[in-house]
Amino acid sequence: MISAIHPNLRRSFSILFVCLGNICRSPTAEAVLRDTAARVAPRLTLEIDSAGTADYHTGRAPDPRSQRAARERGIDLSGLRARQVTTEDFTRFDLILAMDQDNLRNLQAMSPPYTRAELRLFLSYAPQLGLLEVPDPYYGGAADFAEVLDLTAAASLALIESLQQRAQ
Repeated sequence: MISAIHPNLRRSFSILFVCLGNICRSPTAEAVLRDTAARVAPRLTLEIDSAGTADYHTGRAPDPRSQRAARERGIDLSGLRARQVTTEDFTRFDLILAMDQDNLRNLQAMSPPYTRAELRLFLSYAPQLGLLEVPDPYYGGAADFAEVLDLTAAASLALIESLQQRAQ
C-alpha cells in the first residue's frame, strides 16, 4: 500500500505534465496527481503544474468534457488555465512528463543544454498498463475522457511510489 511507504517523508518534488494544447490530458494529470497525493501521500511535498507544447489555448480553462469527466470523480479542473511550456520550465521542474511521444520529442527539442528536468513519458511509470501514451481524447467522446482519468490515476499512484522511493 502506497500510504504505508515512508510515512514521515517530507521531500519536495516539482512535476510538469505536458500535452499539446494543455486543455485535456495534462490538466487532468495535474489535478489527478494533486488529488491522489493529498489522499495517499499527504507528507510528500509536490509542486504540480501543466502546460502545452503549442499555444493554441493559452489562458483557457480545460475542455468542458475533461472538466465534466473529472467532476464526476470528485476532481475539480475549473481553476486551471492553459499555458505553453517555457524555457524556464526546464530548470524549474524536476520531472517533465509528456503524455505522448510527439510531445516528448518536442520537449527534447526545446530543452536547453542546462536543464535539470528529467524528460519522460508519464505512462512509463505504469508499465502494467501496456501503453506508452495517454491517448488524446479531444476528438472523442465521454469514454475517451474517462479513459484519460483511468490512465492518469494509475500512473499517478505509480509516480507517487517512485517519488517516495527516490526520497530515501
